[in-house]
Amino acid sequence: MRTRARGWRWRRNPLRRRSDVVEAWTVLVVAVLLFVGAPLVGAVAAGWAHGEARAIAAQQRAERHRVRAEVVGRAGDSLPSMQAAGQHAYRATVRWSEPGEGQRTAVARVPGGTRQGETVDVWFDSRGRSVTPPADGSTVWQHTVAVGVCAAGGAVALVLLAHGIVRRVALSRRLAEWEREWARTEPQWTHRRA
Repeated sequence: MRTRARGWRWRRNPLRRRSDVVEAWTVLVVAVLLFVGAPLVGAVAAGWAHGEARAIAAQQRAERHRVRAEVVGRAGDSLPSMQAAGQHAYRATVRWSEPGEGQRTAVARVPGGTRQGETVDVWFDSRGRSVTPPADGSTVWQHTVAVGVCAAGGAVALVLLAHGIVRRVALSRRLAEWEREWARTEPQWTHRRA
């Protein structure tokens, strides 16, 4: 039958060594950092990322404008590219009319599977170049959660790495203390001279 003495590293006893006390305090600090510090780091990083992503999305909405255009042809042998939400997009020639400017034609990204004659929404920047749509609310939140989780995970990994290093150093010191004690005690037990 095995008996466990809980908290023996915290109580005074003749078997307790300095390395045991250091290890006990380290476990307490690691627990606090894992259960309080890492979530706090994740929350702070997520808050920062959310603010930055909202600012970028607002800037994109201000710089870009949407046009409802008709697809009039495909732009050569364009290969598909990935667009927001994992959809394929192709380059195609589109035509639309703007009030006061008449008919306009440009090459823009259109969703995959769009046929000639269909009407699609395309986005242009201030220079008239075809761009992706601005980030929406779900994209901002996905970015926020990803940054928060990565920051909390990084904090956990850093704390566990530091704890492993402290444990290794404490173990080597403990073994050195035992070696010194044995060198002092062994001659008495084995009746050998040092």
